[in-house]
Amino acid sequence: MPGGRWVPAVKWLGCWPAVTHRPRSQRTSHMRSFLFFQLWMGSHPRGDAKILDNRFSQKTLSQWISENQDCLGSKVKETFDGKLPFLFKVLSVETALSIQAHPNKELAEKLHLQAPQHYPDANHKPEMAIALTSFQGLCGFRPIEEIVTFLTKVPEFQFLIGDNAVAQLKQSSSSDSQSAASALQSCFSHLMKSEKKVVVEQLNLLVKRISQQVAAGNNMEDIYGELLLQLHQQYPGDIGCFAIYFLNLLTLKPGEAMFLEANVPHAYLKGDCVECMACSDNTVRAGLTPKFIDVPTLCEMLSYIPSKDRLFLPTRSQEDPYLSIYDPPVPDFTVMKIEVPGSITEYKVLAVDSASILLVVQGRVTASSPTAHTPIPLQCGGVLFIGANESVSLKLSVPDDLLMFRACCLL
Repeated sequence: MPGGRWVPAVKWLGCWPAVTHRPRSQRTSHMRSFLFFQLWMGSHPRGDAKILDNRFSQKTLSQWISENQDCLGSKVKETFDGKLPFLFKVLSVETALSIQAHPNKELAEKLHLQAPQHYPDANHKPEMAIALTSFQGLCGFRPIEEIVTFLTKVPEFQFLIGDNAVAQLKQSSSSDSQSAASALQSCFSHLMKSEKKVVVEQLNLLVKRISQQVAAGNNMEDIYGELLLQLHQQYPGDIGCFAIYFLNLLTLKPGEAMFLEANVPHAYLKGDCVECMACSDNTVRAGLTPKFIDVPTLCEMLSYIPSKDRLFLPTRSQEDPYLSIYDPPVPDFTVMKIEVPGSITEYKVLAVDSASILLVVQGRVTASSPTAHTPIPLQCGGVLFIGANESVSLKLSVPDDLLMFRACCLL
């Protein structure tokens, strides 16, 4: 999957082919080119799925939905003003993606009004990432005790934050949560607002020290030496390299997930995942990116709540033994993971009162439905758009295990 090996079969049920495929998109940073991969599945204006079946007059998914409102489901149609409320993606990350957070609705509306070129819509963007391979990311602030330990072990990190803010943070470990949050905000803001020249100097000192210790055969994992060198190689002199000492470092196994509500700082570092979010492209960035950064907004908006446990666990379905449900505390989306053993010859996809998008990750099937003109063959990367209350039957083409993910809106 890394490097853009996803090739969607672009057959959609409901019933036409439609998908926006962005293979190995290129971005430039510090005169170097990095490659990453995205597969967008949804109706956002920046990635509206194209309808490839000439039998239909509509050319995009958003056009189809606007003219066929019943496909959303009655509750979804009413709650989200006749629009598909979620955006489904596959990400294959080879180079770290930015230190960022997503605004709540109130802030999203404000930012969109002030700077629509940077904040393209007025919606919030809670999101969930579910690992397909071993997936490494940063998520939420570490417990204060861990941050203090890094401040002691990494003098370059402490230098950028400053003695006063460091002292305040150390004292806050025995204070109330509000005082701790205030101290944490002060430290993080001092770091992110550091002068560029000073950041480069301190980062070069740290890189040199770690490199020398590694060359001497010393283990530097207590300060994430290998990761620091990796990020610095990708983004030389970038302040975001120091964020590893503030944020929890997670390595998700396939099927494990993290949920990112509004104002939670995070970054995706390496690996493959499926991602679902509210239908928005609003991102406030502050490091590890050549894109527009907005440090003052990020530092002001973040939720400064230290927390160690950032895994989001699915629940097993009571109706379907092959189904696991990732149901976050937001109305916009739910993700289902479907694992069907190869010994099963036919699988019925549960009908739900919501439009949904089904992605095949592993296995081969033939999909059929009362509304489909012909059976639709699907394999890895195949995508189905399923209208609300549609029943779908999948016949396994080969006796291999089947793995699929389905995004929908369960109100």
